Amino acid sequence: MQDHAIAFDGRTIGGWKVGRINPPLGGVDRLAGPIFTDTIVDARPGLEMPIFGAGFGAAEAEFLLRLRAAPPAGKTRFTEEEAADLVDAVHVGIEIASSPFPGINDHGPTVTISDYGNNNGLVIGPEIKDWRGANIKAWPVTLDINGTRIGAATAETMLDGPVGAVRFLLELMAARGIALQAGQWVSSGAVTGVHPVKPGDRVECRFGDGFEVTCTITAS
Repeated sequence: MQDHAIAFDGRTIGGWKVGRINPPLGGVDRLAGPIFTDTIVDARPGLEMPIFGAGFGAAEAEFLLRLRAAPPAGKTRFTEEEAADLVDAVHVGIEIASSPFPGINDHGPTVTISDYGNNNGLVIGPEIKDWRGANIKAWPVTLDINGTRIGAATAETMLDGPVGAVRFLLELMAARGIALQAGQWVSSGAVTGVHPVKPGDRVECRFGDGFEVTCTITAS
């Protein structure tokens, strides 16, 4: 269903979101969905990000990993180290999850997958220069909405972490016959959870010591 939707849509894919399936379904514990280039923006003061006002909307604090190269053609299995070697940059950011269907999260992961994985945008925040040596899995991450702390966690709670999300995506796309491309982003999963938002809400995410990204939610 997602493949047909992507073909019907026709927009350029600038990245992929990876989300957790909890509890797992048939032994599968993650899902993926496309992030279209026209919904990917750099963080800036006063940034507004739209959601479907009459549907479902949420904000998620995430580590964003950029592919430096396409994976080798025909390769279907990857180690975590091989996945890391295909990444040339890691940033902090916010995934905007939104769907015109308010009950998207109430009917199991296949419904979420069919609607682009529930992605509706990506905010690219500051780059983590020494990401390989920074132990980002242990960084404290928080998400506030309108000045109230809504979520706090570390990426150690995210299965095998941000690089593990890239490994999963590489193998999934190989199985689906979809060629990943250099420069595409991998939004690696919600660190503090999937937090519902409404138009007018201000979202502030903080990562480690001094990394921050914010936006205000609007209705599309």
